[in-house]
Amino acid sequence: METQKVSRALLSVSDKTGLVDFAKALAARGVVLVSTGGTAKALRNEGLDVVDVSEVTGSPEMMDGRVKTLHPKIHGGLLAMRGNAEHEAAMAEHAIPAIDLLVVNLYPFEATVRAGGNFNVCIENIDIGGPAMIRAAAKNHAGVAVVVDPKDYMDVLDEIERHDGGTTFDLRKKLAAKAYAHTGAYDGAIATWFAEQLDEDTPEKRVIAGTLERALRYGENPHQWAAFYQTAEQRPGVASAVQVQGKELSYNNLNDTDAAFELVAEFDPKQSAAVAIIKHANPCGVAVAPTIAQAYEKALACDGVSAFGGIVALNRDLEADAATEIVKLFTEVIIAPEAGDEAKEIVAAKKNLRLLITGGLPDPRCEGLTFRSLAGGFLVQSRDNGFVDAHALKVVTKRKPTDQEFADLVFASTVAKHVKSNTIVYAKDGATVGIGAGQMSRVDAARIAARKAKDASDALGLKEPLTTGSVAASDAFFPFADGLQVVAEAGATAVIQPGGSMRDDEVIAAADEAGLAMVFTGMRHFRH
Repeated sequence: METQKVSRALLSVSDKTGLVDFAKALAARGVVLVSTGGTAKALRNEGLDVVDVSEVTGSPEMMDGRVKTLHPKIHGGLLAMRGNAEHEAAMAEHAIPAIDLLVVNLYPFEATVRAGGNFNVCIENIDIGGPAMIRAAAKNHAGVAVVVDPKDYMDVLDEIERHDGGTTFDLRKKLAAKAYAHTGAYDGAIATWFAEQLDEDTPEKRVIAGTLERALRYGENPHQWAAFYQTAEQRPGVASAVQVQGKELSYNNLNDTDAAFELVAEFDPKQSAAVAIIKHANPCGVAVAPTIAQAYEKALACDGVSAFGGIVALNRDLEADAATEIVKLFTEVIIAPEAGDEAKEIVAAKKNLRLLITGGLPDPRCEGLTFRSLAGGFLVQSRDNGFVDAHALKVVTKRKPTDQEFADLVFASTVAKHVKSNTIVYAKDGATVGIGAGQMSRVDAARIAARKAKDASDALGLKEPLTTGSVAASDAFFPFADGLQVVAEAGATAVIQPGGSMRDDEVIAAADEAGLAMVFTGMRHFRH
């Protein structure tokens, strides 16, 4: 059946956005409105005639509203196949009225969890009748239209207007697909919450659900399609950000911007300003300083060549002095908790430069999950919320770090956590001076970082490499002493690493021989 006339609609919603206007438009076309509880009350308060579900079923709502629509006269009206003689005979025999349009959205389970509801409150916000009706109507979309999102009200009304009071099969099929995704995501959220209540990190079934934020122009490369989906996680960042200006963000922009903002969030804005310049998800330069403008200058000095076309992330608000410096170099995205009006005006002069305002910083200590697809499956792990505990560091060499070295070691190790492995990060005075990322050999990572530091030194007209007098951080242990020797040759005076190699004694001896101070963190930060 192509077009199905809408004669009776059942409306039962938690989110009443746009409900009254939608119901009035239906009523104006002579559609009988059937409803429950609070929805019926809201419609009657606007002067609409409403038939209570209990009038249809002949049974009252009971058990604190747990049972009201779970009845053959409701589900029969949703599931009966139009044009099927047996179904129509059963409807006539049992006085089951056909329901042509179902409008349902579900109890706010996820909002209840986010609000800190206790176990019993969350349980009571698990909708039963709603998903049952939605699934029934979606299955029978050949004759029934099901609406789960107020955003679709106008599409339904427009279609009814164009098709003499009816809906087309194409629309009903589209709405049915959306309905099943809606109930699937809802059940997935409940399953995830239950696993958390049971402290199950690895439940037998895991569901990942997201809501389409927007389709993207393409993926990592132009021949790949891509889209951006938002999850229920309330974490400040690219998903929550308001884009103040600039052209549409690409897949790579979003990925790199997320990496940049997660990195600067490691640094407490109350203690220091922090800036990270990112390219291909790796930092070109990171620095802390009293102001954002000063931190940007120090971060840019690390690798001004690679910073071209990069992402700039700030842990404090963007102000005019910093904006003035940042726009001097071609930059794809600036992301910050907030921006001053003058800074916005300065950025606005670069019409393609995206400015994202997040309203806050993500908590780097917060628990969460990360996902990665594999052929035939996906990997899940807890977010790397480990951090350098300055009080837990173990000095393993004869020489202890100076106070300045110690501060730079903690800084360098924090940055290394956010660089692709294998990595070596050189830092001095609260700024990176050389970064070697994503190498198969830790020795090569140390050499590349030192070479890039030498290139930056030459560009700045310095007589000595930036790594002279620096410290070095390694994201994992040195398996042999050769990597440490490269670090010493680069001019570093202190090293921070996890430790744990079978040859730790050999590496420590090499550090002592070179006069280096070295500390162990006891925590690896691989990033693949």
